[in-house]
Amino acid sequence: MPESMKEIEIQAAEKLKELLGEIPPVILEDVELEAFHGDRGIDIRVRLRAFNHPHTLVCEVKANGQPRHVRSAVLQLRNYVAHVEGNATPIFVAPYLSPDSQELCREHGVGFMDLQGNAYITFEGVFIERLVGRAPPAEKRELKSLFKPKAAQVLLVMLRDPERAWRVAELAEAAEVSLGHVSNVRAALLDREWAQADSDGMFLAEPDSLLDAWQEDYEPPAGKKLRFYTPLHGSSFDEAVRRVLRVGADKAHAVLASFSAAHWLAPYARTGSNFFYADDIGLERLKEELRLSSTSKGENVVITLPKDSWLLTDTTEPAPGIFCTSPARTYLDLASAGERGREAADHLRREELKWQK
Repeated sequence: MPESMKEIEIQAAEKLKELLGEIPPVILEDVELEAFHGDRGIDIRVRLRAFNHPHTLVCEVKANGQPRHVRSAVLQLRNYVAHVEGNATPIFVAPYLSPDSQELCREHGVGFMDLQGNAYITFEGVFIERLVGRAPPAEKRELKSLFKPKAAQVLLVMLRDPERAWRVAELAEAAEVSLGHVSNVRAALLDREWAQADSDGMFLAEPDSLLDAWQEDYEPPAGKKLRFYTPLHGSSFDEAVRRVLRVGADKAHAVLASFSAAHWLAPYARTGSNFFYADDIGLERLKEELRLSSTSKGENVVITLPKDSWLLTDTTEPAPGIFCTSPARTYLDLASAGERGREAADHLRREELKWQK
């Protein structure tokens, strides 16, 4: 990836010349960097002839291609073109443009090109469209960092009530993370326009888009997974679970997870196994109350001891004495649990994660 704006502009100009050079009816006449027109500057101006008609491409180049930066740039480009004599087409250029950013350009009637090979440019009977579909490693790392455990705590708090506006300090307290973590998450959400900010604070504007992206990049919580057999079932199993979960209600030591959480949140299809997150204390209580025994086959209880203890905080109580992972966490766990899990996840999302704009 280019390291400076100057390098980005130079690479953009070369990519643009290469792209246009492949179109026989297009004859390049001049490619000018940092062109100015009155008090309005643009980064690249291309003069050409298409089907023997003169035309100009005016390009705004940004180091960041996230939707928030695209929105301001396309408005600037449209304003510039409105004051240019002759035929001119606005083009937005960045190192990488996500599908959301590309769609934003299309909606505003602005062409685009990125250094990964994506392009959409149309003028004077010329139509260019190339979609490579791959994100650069830096973009993947940035998105993955948004879903790491500490950042995920912030997201899960916000997903409980997307319309609520949060100040940085109160969100940090609710999510039990530092102000720095909240600030980083805030910047990432605003850049992607998944969140908006007003005088009351930041709120989620596109919770579904956030959850979609997270689901695609979701990694189940790290931890030790243990398997057991319980002879209990039906109401006797549920009562034993209540005895475990209600102990120490001020600090949960075990919670229902995955399919078991979904059974209480939005029943769909119960499996033969029961799933829990627990700490060491919760594990011992589950062993005692559920009469668990280790077995090499026929196990019907799966207990994960997560490294991230906050999983035992992000809970909900859908029935008296029954504590489950939150709907958003349950959805993500289910969606990563194979085809049957994805079906249960879709049902849970329709029933429990319906957000009104």
